Order: sequence, then structure tokens, then C-alpha cells
Amino acid sequence: MADYTALVEAGNALVEMLRDNLTPEPIANRELISLCSPHESENNQLTLYLYQVEEDTQGGQSGYYRVSENVERLRPTQYNIRFLVTAHSKAPAQLKEADQYRMIGAALQVLKDHPVIDSQYLGGSLAEQNATIRVVLEKTPQDQLLKIWNNTSTAYKLSFVVLLSGIEIDSRKERRFTRVTDVSISTEQMQRGGGA
Repeated sequence: MADYTALVEAGNALVEMLRDNLTPEPIANRELISLCSPHESENNQLTLYLYQVEEDTQGGQSGYYRVSENVERLRPTQYNIRFLVTAHSKAPAQLKEADQYRMIGAALQVLKDHPVIDSQYLGGSLAEQNATIRVVLEKTPQDQLLKIWNNTSTAYKLSFVVLLSGIEIDSRKERRFTRVTDVSISTEQMQRGGGA
């Protein structure tokens, strides 16, 4: 069962995959890659910020499925989630831009090389259901990126958007039903109905 924790589990899986592939070069320490707002990056060098969640209505089944003899549960809902990936250099001013370009370039390379998050990075309910989380680099207009940044007075930093799909959250909505155990057919009605 995919629990409501699936969103954070997917984010953590993405972070762990990047940590394994971006350290020690170009980022020296695993803990410098984390889930957090780019506006509050503190000591992080690469931040992943969940900024949009949307229901994936393409091809998902709807309705109920049987969980036991007398109980049906509403089918899981699939979601797409978008992360803003941002580089934050701690290098001296004259090296800062080049350092950010290196981090972004390395992150893009890793994500293109891994169109599906490896199962070793999945935890919790996503691991239990053996989820397939797909990774897509999204073409995002510059004005949309700037809108995310314009919420504060923080200067824009080089960023891109990654879309994760295949994330399910199970429903807790269930319904009970009783099985038909007896059927009685009157032969008298059948005879009358046949003659009409």
C-alpha cells in the first residue's frame, strides 16, 4: 500500500540518487544536497523544492477494487510532482557562477541517465509496493521559473524542473457489501410470463 508519505518518500529517493552520483565531485558532502526551499538554502549546495502536486488522470483506473470478501476500497490516486532543482555555490564571487553551472550540469547528467529511480533508493510504502517512479526533465518557461523566485527578495539562481510520475497514494475509503446467498424463482411467474 502506498501511504500518504509517498510524496516525501519520492523526494527522499530523488535526493539519495543525486547524493550517490554527485558526491564527492562536484559536491563534496552528501548532506549538502537536500529537500528544502531555494530561498532557505543555508549551507546546501543543491536544493530540491517540491512546488507542485497534480493528479495524474492519464490511464489511471477509477472505481473500487476488492480487498476482502465483503469489502471494497477506492482505487489509489496517481500523482505527478514537480521539483525545482537549484544550485547554490559557496565559492568566491569570481568562481561562483562556474561552480553553479558545474553542479547543474552534473545533476542534469544524472537525471537523464536515470529515467526511472532505482529501487535501491525507494523507502517506506514506495519500496513495499515496488513502485516505478519515472524522472523527466521538464521544459519550463523562464517566466514560470521567475514566478517561483519572485515570492521573496532573493536573487534568482540557476534552476531547472524535474517531474516525478508514478506516485500513488492509497485511499482509506471503503464500502461493505453483502453477497447474495439465496435466490428464489417462482415457477408460477415463469409460466405466466411465458404465455404472454
